[in-house]
Amino acid sequence: MTDTEMTFCQSCGMPLMNSEVLGTEEDGTVSEDFCKFCYDKGDFVAEMTMEDMIDFCAPKVAEAHSMDIQDAKKQMEEFFPSLKRWQQK
Repeated sequence: MTDTEMTFCQSCGMPLMNSEVLGTEEDGTVSEDFCKFCYDKGDFVAEMTMEDMIDFCAPKVAEAHSMDIQDAKKQMEEFFPSLKRWQQK
């Protein structure tokens, strides 16, 4: 991760702004794709659907950005399908 590129957790969309928020792989190495709140020791912390994740994150995003929860959900519904965890296989 370089200082000039913005990367996002490929599960919840949280900006991965520094190494302290990165999750870990099974061998303890840091994950470049997922935050520590979603991914630990090579596995997702919680099993949920994309819709569950949006419902969980929307209030936090709305508060952080002073926006309506429905607007936050709408933005996430557009963004989340592009994240690795939620891409259709």
